[in-house]
Amino acid sequence: MNWSIAGTLSVEAATSRSDLLAEPVAKALALVPDAGLVGVAAIDPDLADTAEFCAHYGSPLTASANCVVVAGKRGGEQRFAACLVLATTRADVNGVVRRRLDVRKASFAPMDTAVELTGMAYGGITPLGLPDGWPVLVDQAVADAPELVIGSGIRGSKLLVPGSVLAGLPGAEVVEGLGR
Repeated sequence: MNWSIAGTLSVEAATSRSDLLAEPVAKALALVPDAGLVGVAAIDPDLADTAEFCAHYGSPLTASANCVVVAGKRGGEQRFAACLVLATTRADVNGVVRRRLDVRKASFAPMDTAVELTGMAYGGITPLGLPDGWPVLVDQAVADAPELVIGSGIRGSKLLVPGSVLAGLPGAEVVEGLGR
């Protein structure tokens, strides 16, 4: 694919560069029907945070999406979800996400919990390869995007992927108004 959002990145087929992916991401990518549409690019791990990444590599902030892990409790049961929103928005955790998880209060999962449960690096968590049964809430704007930059499960690379592929992931639910 010709990635207009790549800036100065050198993009390769993600299916041929599992060394640039966290193990759970590589395993999940092998099961994605449109995996051939997913690219990966190596980056400086110190520039993995979205704003620094975009500024350094010339990729537009409007074409980046962030994946956050949200937690809540109901009847003593801990519930988790992943939320994928454009980097220019924030996930509506205490509205949309709280209602979807059916919990009294939802909040961002603690960093160590998110890292342990996903098997991914903080700052690189992505919707591919999340634990079975987790809902993956995808903002409508993400699903509609022709191409996006997201995490790869590690801080040393980024995935480039069409929004339609993200919306088609196992457990994905496209949610209008998730990102505000």
